[in-house]
Amino acid sequence: MPDVPRSPGRWSVTLSDVGDALLGLVTTALGMGFAIAVVDGAHATNPGSVLVAAACVAVGDLVLRPSLRVLARVGGAMGALVAGLGAQVLVAWLALTRVPGLEAVNPWAVVQVLVITACVMAVGRWVWGASDSDYVVGDVLRRARSHARRAGEGGGAVPDERPPGLLVVQLDGVGAAVLAQAVDAGLVPTITRWVESGSHRSRTWWAQTPSTTPASQAGLLHGAADSIPSFRWWDREAGRLVVTNHPDDAALVERRMSDGRGLLADGGAAVATMFSGDAERQLLVMSQARRGIGPGTSYLRFFASPFVLARAATLTCGEMVKELYQGRRQRVRDVRPRVPRRGWYVVLRGVTNVLLRDLATSLVAEQLVRGAPVVFVDLVDYDEIAHHAGPTRPESLRALEGLDRVLDTLVRVAEAAPRDYRVVVLSDHGQSLGETFAQRTGHELVDVVRHLMAEPGVDAVQAATDEEWGPLNAFLSSAAARRGEDRAPGRPSMVLGPHGRDRREDPEGSTPSMGDEPPDVAVAGSGNLGMVWFPRAGRRLVLEEVEQRWPGLVRGLAATPGVGLVLVDTAARGLMAIGPGGVAWLEGDGSDGAQPVDGADPVARYGSMAAGDLRRLGRLEHVGDLVLLSDVTPGGHVHAFEGQVGSHGGLGGPQNLAVLLHPADLPLDDDLLDVVGGERMHVGADRVHEQLLRWSATLGLRPGAARRAAQDAVGDGAP
Repeated sequence: MPDVPRSPGRWSVTLSDVGDALLGLVTTALGMGFAIAVVDGAHATNPGSVLVAAACVAVGDLVLRPSLRVLARVGGAMGALVAGLGAQVLVAWLALTRVPGLEAVNPWAVVQVLVITACVMAVGRWVWGASDSDYVVGDVLRRARSHARRAGEGGGAVPDERPPGLLVVQLDGVGAAVLAQAVDAGLVPTITRWVESGSHRSRTWWAQTPSTTPASQAGLLHGAADSIPSFRWWDREAGRLVVTNHPDDAALVERRMSDGRGLLADGGAAVATMFSGDAERQLLVMSQARRGIGPGTSYLRFFASPFVLARAATLTCGEMVKELYQGRRQRVRDVRPRVPRRGWYVVLRGVTNVLLRDLATSLVAEQLVRGAPVVFVDLVDYDEIAHHAGPTRPESLRALEGLDRVLDTLVRVAEAAPRDYRVVVLSDHGQSLGETFAQRTGHELVDVVRHLMAEPGVDAVQAATDEEWGPLNAFLSSAAARRGEDRAPGRPSMVLGPHGRDRREDPEGSTPSMGDEPPDVAVAGSGNLGMVWFPRAGRRLVLEEVEQRWPGLVRGLAATPGVGLVLVDTAARGLMAIGPGGVAWLEGDGSDGAQPVDGADPVARYGSMAAGDLRRLGRLEHVGDLVLLSDVTPGGHVHAFEGQVGSHGGLGGPQNLAVLLHPADLPLDDDLLDVVGGERMHVGADRVHEQLLRWSATLGLRPGAARRAAQDAVGDGAP
């Protein structure tokens, strides 16, 4: 990473520092006082002792921090977690047992005081008007402002002379229409302020099919969206199901597509992403989880800051209670369509939407203060809730409030960072509403396929719906790797043996032994995009071969209620889309350039981009022998082949219209834009990747790119 100019300067204290310290001391003292009053095992004889204890907590944090850094370097992120928790309990225990006038009878009383103090402090800061995220990164903010002041006072770089940087924030699953609705509802004041002030411009880009996070991030970070045909697929090379939110599978995909020149090469940082983008710093990155989730010191400030982790854990429980209430409200009001919102999802929502979001915010703030030239972070709050509640349901839209607060916090960190960061906000896709395929038909897709194959003893593998495990898998897999275990967490996929007997797939996605041969058929759904493979063939079958082996299978699928079309390759005329009332040859030889159609065009209902998207999808490596799109209603509702009321992956509704909010002084390049529905926009994540690369080059953040281009030119024999 290029050196960031800094002056040694001199240590200084301002009124702002004093105010922050006093606010922290007062809120800590009030929180501890309330906690001691309500916890049976803790006692105080005078208020002054509580104030002294609060001061001891602050001082203890500073004293222990150097030794904790050593433990974090050795133990990584999990070491930072254990060390941080231990330090908080130790400091609180010393304060409560050694300060005259205070008493704690046992360690459990100390833990209770920690948790209650954290909650009271969070409420107090909310009443005061401080940002909830500021509380998480307060230490980072103070450090950044101190560094900025020292740089200016010491005669070094002043703020206007800071070198540029680029911060890219992905709001997972937020469609263009949803963001516009949130702006109108006043839910995203930070974004609204940017657009109304003219500092940023809001645009839309087309997320090509498969409109999934793995495909879009492969494009955004590596310019390699073509590497991924679906969220989960049968990989003919690996001979098993690949599920991209499993760490080993994400690593497999990245090894295939990375050329070392990703968006985050030359010193960038990736936070909470699926792939690394060839970043120097990789924190909570799925594809790298087996090797660890980043230096433990990066996590230390979050885990060791007094009360921060306790507060995050407490609010995580609050988020779980909120989910139970909101799910029950949908059932009582008979909101339709809806899916069950119980079980593990309740826990996962709490962890991902509070604990991991706060952690990601802290990690990004650290990278901004460190001066990483390009930082990319993925925030999944909205996407997780919208899958289960619906894209425009109240709880989904309210999730955008928390994301907007994170943006506001990161911008204020960036103002004090050693670089002048431009902020780009984008999404990877949108979501479409609709009842599931199983609700529409009464059957799972794998059952329909097995029935139409008319072979009772057929072995079938069906990938499970476990997308929500993604953000948590990276963190937990790092811990498993350090213990020497081979498995990552995650819900196992279902393997159906002869006559539907249940077996279980390994959580890493590898298919258990079913004799010496792979299964007859593998079925997977990614939103309203479904795929069917015949693995024993060893290659992709064409329609003529499928019809010879299983007569009526393709026609039966196309005629199934809830199915809009079946895409299949043919030996005679290339890719063919078959619908319930007609067929379209996507690689046909129509004299006017249009695709030849017999009967009702099954592609037309999906919009002007559908034919091109299907042609591209149909030629991707590892794509299904049969590709299905669910039906789409005139109102844009689709039917997910998995248990999601808000879905994405295929075509239909607003799922393909993603967000691109960019600084006005970084304009879009016209040669990267195409016309979609009368509007010029980027088509595909690879185009957005190229735009981000060009902005990075304009800002001078790609010094290695020129060197590599020169080396390539020499290697190609250029003079």
